[in-house]
Order: sequence, then C-alpha cells, then structure tokens
Amino acid sequence: MRGGRTLVLAHRGELLDQAADKITRMTGLACSREQAESSSLGEWNSVTVGSVQTLMNEKRLAQFSPDRFSHIIVDEAHHAVSDSYRRVLDYFDTAQVLGVTATADRADRRGLSEVFDSLAYEYGIADAIHDGWLCPIEAQMIPLKLDISYVGIQSGDYAAGQLGAALEPYLDAIADEMATICATRKTVVFLPLVQMAKDFADRLNARGLRACEVDGMSVNRAEILADFASGRYNVLCNSMLLTEGWDCPDVDCIVCLRPTKSRSLYTQICGRGTRLAEGKDKLLLLDFLWMTGRHNLCRPATLMGASDEVTARLTEMTEEAMEEGGGIDLLAAESQAESDVQAQREEALAKELEAMRHRKAKLVDPLQYALSICDLDLSTYEPEFEWESLSPTDRQISFLEKRGIDADGMTAGMASKMIDTLMRRQDEGMATPKQVRMLERKGFKHPGTWTFDQASKMMSILASNRWQVPAWIDPETYDPKAKAESTHITYTTRPEVSIPWDVA
Repeated sequence: MRGGRTLVLAHRGELLDQAADKITRMTGLACSREQAESSSLGEWNSVTVGSVQTLMNEKRLAQFSPDRFSHIIVDEAHHAVSDSYRRVLDYFDTAQVLGVTATADRADRRGLSEVFDSLAYEYGIADAIHDGWLCPIEAQMIPLKLDISYVGIQSGDYAAGQLGAALEPYLDAIADEMATICATRKTVVFLPLVQMAKDFADRLNARGLRACEVDGMSVNRAEILADFASGRYNVLCNSMLLTEGWDCPDVDCIVCLRPTKSRSLYTQICGRGTRLAEGKDKLLLLDFLWMTGRHNLCRPATLMGASDEVTARLTEMTEEAMEEGGGIDLLAAESQAESDVQAQREEALAKELEAMRHRKAKLVDPLQYALSICDLDLSTYEPEFEWESLSPTDRQISFLEKRGIDADGMTAGMASKMIDTLMRRQDEGMATPKQVRMLERKGFKHPGTWTFDQASKMMSILASNRWQVPAWIDPETYDPKAKAESTHITYTTRPEVSIPWDVA
C-alpha cells in the first residue's frame, strides 16, 4: 500500500472510531474521516476511514476522482454485497479491495464472490481459541422448553414480533435461572424487541441482579455502556444493538433470547463475550431446549461444528451434559464430536460397501477415499464460490481417473481439492488410490494413512500368497509402522510373481 491512499470502509461510527484508533496506535499514521460533515478533501493523510452511508451519496462520491484510493479495506465485509457498498466500490473501480469479517456467511445466502475474487485467509473461532487469542467457550443448557415452533420466517430469519409473543410466557422462568447463574458474571442478553429488553431488565432487577437496558433511542447510551463496563451494572439487555461495533472484553456470559437461523448473526452475538480479559477464564453461553418445529436454529455448537453432522453431535453432547447438571467446553468437545461423526460415517460406509461387495469397481469412490485417508476437509467439502459449484473440466476428470478416482458427480471445486490432495500425497510418498482400494478390499483399516512403500510391501506379500491375506496377518489390527519396526516377522516375495499395473 506504500505510495497510495487507503480507504477503510465501515457502516457504523463505532467501527470507524475503532479503525482510526487502532491504525494510529499500531502505525502512527493519522487518519482522515469521511462521515457527515467531516471530509478528507484537502487533507494529505494516506488513510481515510469512511462511512458507507456518507460515501454512497452520489454528490459526495462526485467530489473524488475514481482513482483517489489505491486500496479499499471493507470492515464487516459480509455487508459488502449490499447496494450501498457496491455503489462505493464500483465508483472506485481501480482500487484493490480487501474484505475482513468474522462472519463471512449471510442469512440470504448471497455469496461474497459477487465482490471478492478469492478467499485469502481464513481463521476460525476454534483456531483462535486454541492459539490463545480468544477465551474458551463453555455451553450450558438450561432445562426450559421454549416453544417457538409456530413463529414464522421473515427475510430469511425468525420474525421478531412473533418471537416476542412466543418468548413472553417464559421470561420469568428464564429470569429465575439467570438470578443464580449470572449473579457473579458480567452478562449480555440479546432479545428480539426493545420493549421486551426493557421489561426483562426490570424482571432481573426484581431478582437481585443489577440490570440495565440500552437501545438505539437511548439518549444516554454512552453513559449506560460506560456504567456497565465499570461494573455498576452486571447485566446488559439489548435488542440486537450490540452485535457489531461494541467491545467490552470482560463480558463472560451471553444469553441469546433472540433465536436465529443466521450463523453470522449468532457468531456476532457470541463474539461479544469471546475477548480476553484479566481474571476471565471462559465465556459461558446459556442455551435452552428450543422447540423449533421444522426450522433450523443456531446453537452454541454452531460456533465450532465443521459440518452439520459435527454440530448436531455437539448439541447432543450439550444436552447430555445438561442431564448430568453441567456444561461442556466446546473446543474440547469438538474433537470428540468429530471422532464420533467420523466413526458414524465409517460405519455407514462399511454397510454400503458390504452391500456392494459383489460389484467390481474400477475406480475409487472419492468419499470412500477421503474417509480412508482421514481427510475431514475433503470428506465434508462444500463449495464456497460460484466456480466451485460448476462441473469439473475434462482435464480434471482425466487426471483423476488416471489415478483411480471416480470423478462422476464431482464439482470443479471438489475435483480441484482432490487433485491438490493427490499431488501432496504423492510428494509425501503416501499410498496411491489404487493401492488404497486393493488393501481396503482385503480388509485393512485406513490404508490411506500408509506410505507408498508400506502399501507396496503388503501387496508383495499378498501377491506371493495368490492375493490372499496370510493367516499370520489380521487386517483388522494390522499396523504397518509396528510391523516395520518388528524383527520377528520376515517374508519372501517369489520373483516370478508380479503386481498388476492397475493396483500398483
């Protein structure tokens, strides 16, 4: 970015304040501002923080040359596909654009590929917790059955008005639970309606908690937030005001009484409590037994689950912990959930393979291969960009089939990922798909984790025994690494027996 001007684009004043403050503290660079009456025109600062609501105005844009900025950074980039952002980005059409967001998926399913060409870097919540940048998250389920099954869907999410009516009968019971659980915690509660947030704060105060409410019309909003930060209040109720652009690191409990189908919204809500703070050991997420009927609902497990199956298993584990009177560490439980799901996949695949055992397959099924090499990313792959959903090219199909992989039904993105995996495994000296197929047919477990040499040696043994597994080898428990280190087993390959080319 040296030698050019950079525009940091955001949609809320708090985000602009945070961006300008952090840029100055980290780099020493002063920032100009494009918001309301403030303008960067006539200033020579290399960085400008700008409000999209201000810059989307045609008269405001016309004051700038289209090449005014060489780079644009879009904060909360999941908003970038909206008309207001597109108007600004299309005007400065020669600028290189970088989008940053903690919640890349949108409830309306519009892809960010409409604006951005590629995913440059991805860093998930689980990674950030593991690396120590965010605090651990504990999910605790409260045994209250909240029936929202009759609430309708509006603009892709639960209708806020109907949610308010559905939740009203349960608020006293929820307040009773929170009176005990949240007494020593700094808690933020998200509700569907402003009036409900005010009423709920009153209920909490009546139970001995120090609760307050804040909304977009609060004239003393800054004072309320400051009082909450300083500890005057220990519970802050709001109606979706604080999902973005607000930081209070020592928040250690989140209560989401605004059920949502939007993963990005749910992640933003929970993100208000994931910051690190002195004396804070974890974030507690309070969840409930939501009765949703036919609609899916984001739950604490949504934050960690790499797939729908893992998310479902994590939710089951949360419910199991509730029956035992406790909560679960989501990060610690994630690996167990993935193992459980992997075992379920393998069991289902084993049944499918058993049913197909009389069929002679010439190519390896890609899902079977992904499971055999224990590649979770490959086995749970879903397209993110439009090109990934297209059919694979003839070159991709030819490459995969020559190496023994069935490309039928694949997408271009899946084919690309499979090709990258095959090339990487070849460079690492791992077993080929054809070797994997042959060894799996003989009953060996996860031959995809074997090296090429380990697979070749076993196939030499099989070849010397007329392609039968010798009696002294148990495929169910065979470990090639252990056998390689053992000095008790020797074998001789008869020189007149060769390995057919299609299994080498």
